[in-house]
Amino acid sequence: MKVIKDIKEMQRESEGLRSSGKKIAFVPTMGYLHDGHAALLRRGRGMADILVMSLFVNPTQFAPTEDLSNYPRDFERDRRIAEKEGTDIIFAPDAKGMYPEGYQTEVSVREISKPLCGASRPAHFAGVATVCCKLFNIVKPHFAVFGEKDFQQFLVIRRMVLDLDMDLEAVPFPTVREPDGLAMSSRNVYLTPEERAQAVCLSRSLALAKEACEKGERNVQKILLLVLGALEDARLGKIDYVDMRAVPSLEKVGKTIAGPTLLALAVKFGKARLIDNTVLLRELWNP
Repeated sequence: MKVIKDIKEMQRESEGLRSSGKKIAFVPTMGYLHDGHAALLRRGRGMADILVMSLFVNPTQFAPTEDLSNYPRDFERDRRIAEKEGTDIIFAPDAKGMYPEGYQTEVSVREISKPLCGASRPAHFAGVATVCCKLFNIVKPHFAVFGEKDFQQFLVIRRMVLDLDMDLEAVPFPTVREPDGLAMSSRNVYLTPEERAQAVCLSRSLALAKEACEKGERNVQKILLLVLGALEDARLGKIDYVDMRAVPSLEKVGKTIAGPTLLALAVKFGKARLIDNTVLLRELWNP
């Protein structure tokens, strides 16, 4: 397994692979890998000849008040996990290389970035879209794999790829969960034992909503009240949002759902801001 830190070297490597007919799968990460990342790597490994994983804590998607400096990092642990999953190349640039002096370009996916996480983190998705655009230009993948825990992020990247005619496919992968249902996240390490016990309410509330929908419930307000009622057990958490949006546009839904609908939520527990989601009537969505 190679570790490449220089941008030009990574571009030359990718150009050589593509010119020799190799297909490249790419998994962008900010490191501190867990089993969810490992599952993404396995998905990528099964899709292509070459598997590339980036390891870069992107400063432009963090607000000044957020946890950039404290974001968990462990390169050697990440390297071992990546190698175990058959990764061919780790691309690990530094911030000065990615954003050199005088850097001033930004990619904005306007409307789809505004609701949900975009409402409370207004600069976040511009940072995500910009870094992904740069990484795609550097790694030159045929496929880029994204976890559905960050479903809005996937839709933002998918929209960018379509709008800018990028020569790659953005591939979604189902949320990977702990045995009790909590969505795996690098930020779960911030949770105290009591917060961790209460955090399972997020996935339980979504499961209740999905079950109700499968039994025929279509009233938006009733579904939201069901979720909010289940979240009352998360006494240490502070709800950022619970919302329902049409897929893939993320436009507001009316009083009843009639097509694929993203039910998404974000809850803050101390230093940890946890997100989770489920897509209701997903069978009607053909990505």
